[in-house]
Amino acid sequence: MKIGNIEIDKPLVLAPMESVTDQAFRIICKRFGADIVFTEFVSSEGLIRDCRKAMRKMEFDQEERPIGIQIYGSNETSMEKSAQIAESMQPDFIDINCGCWVKNVVNTGAGSALLKDLKKLEKILVSVIKSTRLPITIKTRLGWDKNSINIVEVAKIAEQCGVSAITIHCRTRDQQMKGEPDYSWLALVKSSVFIPVIANGSFDTPEKIKHAFEKFGVDGVMIGRGAIGKPWIFLQTKDYLNGKIYKQNMELQNRFRAIREHLELSVKIKGEPKGVIEFRKYISGYLSGLYDASRIRAELMNYKELHPILKRLDEYEEFLLERAEVGKII
Repeated sequence: MKIGNIEIDKPLVLAPMESVTDQAFRIICKRFGADIVFTEFVSSEGLIRDCRKAMRKMEFDQEERPIGIQIYGSNETSMEKSAQIAESMQPDFIDINCGCWVKNVVNTGAGSALLKDLKKLEKILVSVIKSTRLPITIKTRLGWDKNSINIVEVAKIAEQCGVSAITIHCRTRDQQMKGEPDYSWLALVKSSVFIPVIANGSFDTPEKIKHAFEKFGVDGVMIGRGAIGKPWIFLQTKDYLNGKIYKQNMELQNRFRAIREHLELSVKIKGEPKGVIEFRKYISGYLSGLYDASRIRAELMNYKELHPILKRLDEYEEFLLERAEVGKII
């Protein structure tokens, strides 16, 4: 798959997720094999007003490359200006969010609301592409609802405008994150355009990801919620794609090593107590399936400083290792 100067065969991509794919999480996923990462989505209106929060969302480390900054909005002038601001951060490409289902975004005419107004979508794409030298990609959905699936038309418009790649979340807007995604549209889009097509939507196992590559011929697969609490899904999938038997469960010591590394990165980037507090959202996923995890998770939620939570994690790991040694279920 090729986007600008980026050329990766069958890339595994970390999805942009609001309040999830912050810098620490992106770095951890890169270290576990993610080929491409995205920032959280950034408001075009926030950028043109020099909102500090919006600007900080675009910050990244060189270790994260290749990285795309995702922006959203409904005003072509604002989107054009925000693309230029994003370009000044020197990402590898810029992505336009055409798929967010959240009411507050849709009510402004942005995100998946653009799927109801393809003329506006086209104007925004043309305006943004003319405003920057960086490659432009889009992330979208099948359509607004099951009665207005227009993904093939959207893909054709994107290609004609000069978009470099399209990511398709295989649900409609009204499904939000519920129900089964309909992957059957992927092959039809692939046969309708020449630009790379990246599949997205509940890709949470190596088997599903391999199936997408083999059956639908997609160029890449984007992993979202499937990476929360188990960033090693990227390495597992690469093993599986290469014909190796991947390990279903990360070894206990490696799992705790990942938790500590992620937590320490969060604190390094955000400081205390913010880095500890904002890490809480990942704890449940990391501890999933472990003995007495619910009680430990509740306890860890009370910590606001790094060293006490690291100490408690060490104690919990030691306890689990002792149970394993005496043949009890971890």
